[in-house]
Amino acid sequence: MTPHTMEHTPIDDISMASFDHIIINANIATFSAQYGFDIYASDRTDSSPYGQLENAALGIKNGKIAWIGAHEQITPHLSQYQDQQITDGNGKWLTPGLIDCHTHIVYGGNRSNEFEARLQGVSYQDIAAQGGGIVATVSATREASIETLFAQSEKRLLALIQEGVTSIEVKSGYGLDLDTERKMLTVARKLGDKHGIHVSTTYLAAHALPPEYQSHMQDRADEYIEQVCAWLPILHSEGLVDAVDGFCENIAFNTAQIKRVFEVARSLDLPVKLHSEQLSDIGGSALVAEYQGLSSDHLEHLSEADIKKMAASNTVAVLLPGAFYTLRDTKLPPIDALRKYQVPMAISTDCNPGTSPLTSLLLAMNMGCTLFYLTPEEVLAGTTLHAAQALGLSNKGKIEVGCDADLALWDITRPADLAYQIGLNPIQGIMSQGRWRKAV
Repeated sequence: MTPHTMEHTPIDDISMASFDHIIINANIATFSAQYGFDIYASDRTDSSPYGQLENAALGIKNGKIAWIGAHEQITPHLSQYQDQQITDGNGKWLTPGLIDCHTHIVYGGNRSNEFEARLQGVSYQDIAAQGGGIVATVSATREASIETLFAQSEKRLLALIQEGVTSIEVKSGYGLDLDTERKMLTVARKLGDKHGIHVSTTYLAAHALPPEYQSHMQDRADEYIEQVCAWLPILHSEGLVDAVDGFCENIAFNTAQIKRVFEVARSLDLPVKLHSEQLSDIGGSALVAEYQGLSSDHLEHLSEADIKKMAASNTVAVLLPGAFYTLRDTKLPPIDALRKYQVPMAISTDCNPGTSPLTSLLLAMNMGCTLFYLTPEEVLAGTTLHAAQALGLSNKGKIEVGCDADLALWDITRPADLAYQIGLNPIQGIMSQGRWRKAV
């Protein structure tokens, strides 16, 4: 792989002296078009894999990347800095901080019994019909105090952070009533505040029909959706909602019902996303594309017609190999068609108690390669640049001047090692908003 050739950007001594921190002697996977990153380039000789820069350095000011250049440009200025302001990369690799763009980490209870049942041949749909699945977690989450819910969820968050995650999306959807949805979103906010990482909160009350709305005589889904639409402005006014999601599936809600929720989101100027085409194709991705949605997620049964609509709306395809693996699915997402229409693909853990109890984004990257036949470059882009796009975070997921200094330093030989290795965490340092969280 040929790295991009850096132009030697002149350094103003005054601005140089004002950097809060500098990183020297590092190889950088920028994922920036400014440095030649173009994952869909027809001729890769005209682009740089990973947007990589070798023997490079960068300066950080006020939590932002302020300068990027060659290592030799900055060495004459090192005497201006105290030792604690300098990180020597020693030839290691620097990437954007990883982003887990689809998670359900805030929940109560445990569903390992369902894992055992599936191993004995019981289907996901049958478990849901018997009162398991999402509804089982709803009961446990409703019963948990906010302190208990925080303590349980914090363990999952810390596992992700320790693998270089600096931004994460956390969904509600295990409350299915106003008070518990509020409790879940509040816990998500508190987790971000305590641990100093970016948390995007997503309202997912349209996740399943709660027990009190189920009847042997009639389906009260429309009535419940009315409540979902009524709760959204309340929680948004409390500062708890960054985006709106739904489960559009043959065991959940149809497109007409989800559209009602999306209309309320649009009235509040909130972006939308969707769980769709996991078990069947009922047009969910076409709907989210109609609303210029951030992402459509799962997508095993996605049609080519809807891929074209996603491409036109710049909607990210979020692939969730952990759920594919746990459910022993055999229907692969249409990766080649997504590539053909240049739909950006993100990778996420989908961390949840039933179908993807996964708290390793590095393992999700490996699964993306081994199960979905993605390249190491695609999965690393999918947990940085494209994951940021799936959350609407334009200043994250890439290393270029002006972006947030959310970074991960890895003791690896080449970027592909992050997807290649299984069970080994090569993290050396994690920086959030210009501050190292782990000693390097």
